[in-house]
Amino acid sequence: MTLLVVGLLLFLGGHMFRLVAPGMRETMITRLGPWGWKALYSIPALAGFVLMVIGYDAARWNSPVLWNSPPWTRMVATLAMAPVLVIFVSAYLPGKIRDGLRHPMLLATITWAVVHLMSNGRVADLVLFGSILAWAVVVTIAAWRRPWKPSAGPNGPVFDLVAVLVGVAAWMILIRGGHVWLVGMPVG
Repeated sequence: MTLLVVGLLLFLGGHMFRLVAPGMRETMITRLGPWGWKALYSIPALAGFVLMVIGYDAARWNSPVLWNSPPWTRMVATLAMAPVLVIFVSAYLPGKIRDGLRHPMLLATITWAVVHLMSNGRVADLVLFGSILAWAVVVTIAAWRRPWKPSAGPNGPVFDLVAVLVGVAAWMILIRGGHVWLVGMPVG
């Protein structure tokens, strides 16, 4: 469980930088340039992600069960992940979905965490999905308080179509064995 917590602190802590130290973030971007800052920022985030995955894998089967989820919650989680993945992909494309949702990656993360909490009831699940959910809610509230700038440049339905096709393709890969390969758990 220690690796999971340390990984979460590194990963989510780095992702809170804009919220807790906006002036320092801007100073570092000015000093290092956008790509230099992203490189520096990515090192602890990547290390945190790796520790989070290793820690969760080590802790999940041995952690106590807090609740037993009804079997239907797994199907709800499986079905919910199709639009979640579409929304997640849309965060990277200048389409109407991204502009309409303002912060689609955060919305996708919140939904992902909720459906995974709903269908997994161990302590390690609560630590992982609950921490990510709490982080995403806090960051979403902060993001909604900042001025909004819609996508610049081309913003047509083709980008939304790409988001749907890629999101659904990713979902199909996950439900056809990709989730087992990626995290060791079958879906549904």
